[in-house]
Amino acid sequence: MALKSCKLIYRGREGSATREKMKRWMLCLTVFCCYSWWAEAEIFTSIGQMTDLIFTEQQLVQSLKEYIQAEESKLAAIKSWANRLDALTRTSTADPEGYLAHPVNAYKLMKRLNTEWSELENMVLQDPADGFISNISVHRQYFPDEEDEKGAAKALMRLQDTYKLDPESISKGRLPGVKFNAVLTVDDCYDMGKTAYNEGDYYHTVLWMQQALKQLDEGEEAVVTKSDVFDYLSYSVYQMGDIPRAIELTRRLVVADPNHQRAGGNLRYFEKLYAKEMREREKTEQPPATETPIELGTYDRPPDYLPERETYEALCRGEGVKMTIQRQSRLFCRYQDGNRSPRLLLAPVKEEDEWDSPHIVRYLDVLSDVEIEKIKELAKPRLARATVRDPKSGVLTVANYRVSKSAWLEGEDDPVIARVNQRIEDITGLTVETAELLQVANYGVGGQYEPHYDFSRKDEPDAFKSLGTGNRVATFLNYMSDVEAGGATVFPDFGAAIWPRKGTAVFWYNLFRSGEGDYRTRHAACPVLVGSKWVSNKWIHERGQEFRRPCGLTEVD
Repeated sequence: MALKSCKLIYRGREGSATREKMKRWMLCLTVFCCYSWWAEAEIFTSIGQMTDLIFTEQQLVQSLKEYIQAEESKLAAIKSWANRLDALTRTSTADPEGYLAHPVNAYKLMKRLNTEWSELENMVLQDPADGFISNISVHRQYFPDEEDEKGAAKALMRLQDTYKLDPESISKGRLPGVKFNAVLTVDDCYDMGKTAYNEGDYYHTVLWMQQALKQLDEGEEAVVTKSDVFDYLSYSVYQMGDIPRAIELTRRLVVADPNHQRAGGNLRYFEKLYAKEMREREKTEQPPATETPIELGTYDRPPDYLPERETYEALCRGEGVKMTIQRQSRLFCRYQDGNRSPRLLLAPVKEEDEWDSPHIVRYLDVLSDVEIEKIKELAKPRLARATVRDPKSGVLTVANYRVSKSAWLEGEDDPVIARVNQRIEDITGLTVETAELLQVANYGVGGQYEPHYDFSRKDEPDAFKSLGTGNRVATFLNYMSDVEAGGATVFPDFGAAIWPRKGTAVFWYNLFRSGEGDYRTRHAACPVLVGSKWVSNKWIHERGQEFRRPCGLTEVD
């Protein structure tokens, strides 16, 4: 009964007592409980019998010390974690957008909130911590989930592929234009590789597990062990068709963990496959005795669904742009008054040719900083995963090839939006009465929109049927931020790359005057490597343009 009473007393005081007070209470109450128990057991009167209590007390004291040590270790771990995060949050909150502009910071934020805060929560839950638990429970609904963490990891891999970055460059934070440096630990690299493995992406699994192994070999401390890395690495190398290297890595796994349950069986299986392969080739060569590092280019990146993948990514890197000297000589700058628009006569807009055919122009000083901030302010509460229109059903849906957040704003939302709509009409000479709402998009870590057409093709006649305004005749794209690296708008068909410049806008026609689609205008928004890309666009439709842009005499006028 005394033990039970002590426990109840302790529970009644734990909610308000400080940690130190709790320790003292625990010590006093434990001693009190022990003596109470001894008092009730008066039968133990002989010294011989009492010696058992001495050893019992010794065990209790040792147990109490272990409890205090565990409590202090836990508090020290939590304090260290809090100090580290305190320094980190002071840096990140000073300039949130600049901090998140670095893709590694964005990935690690996702990982911390999805994984590490949960681990801390479990640690604190071992003892009562009602205030912290209720606080984290309230905020947990806003935390990224496992899918968000996986998406951030895949975004880093997308940047790795598009910009031909080796894992070490990303891990060490060696990216162009970075403001806040960030690094990936062994455990981060391991988690990257594990994410790829779970997606059946053995190519990236090999690259990231190799990077984790390299950092382990350099002496970096980690939770993950070499045997963990070898386990994933050896099997993924086998999946890439490199059996000799799979044998070598599995042998290293056996050395690192002789009791590994799969290693021995895998090794025998790989050796049998290799022997069969050698017999078929009538060779007697053995697997290489030493491992050469697995680097970018060791294995071919598997092809995917996008036929112009190489061209598209090369343009994103600034390679393969087909702007010849002869072509440049046909590009000019001019003042544009929108065919003598009253609002532009006294203050014409500056127009620059970006490309000759198809004709793409850039307008300068289209949006002021004040207008940009207002548009972003209006859009931020409405940002949601960007959608694309299903070509068959015409229904808006999300797609993996478009990774951004977007919001739709109409003129009634704010005078700034109405003013921007009017400005687009004045500059282009096209009515925006039948245009779609102003779409605001934000591309964060790895944000992209793979090659696509803005107009509907003949095999998707119902794409804009519900709008009743015809096809998208033209695109007006506002750049509302500079981007430190990446984020270009590229046209793979004719090799153009247009780089974001804050306050400017680019414009092109999607349709010929005949109403036929100009298939050369297939374009893409390259992944943002470093920075946060904000754009807004106006898709202008055919209806209402009959006298503003009359039909041509041929299909390609």
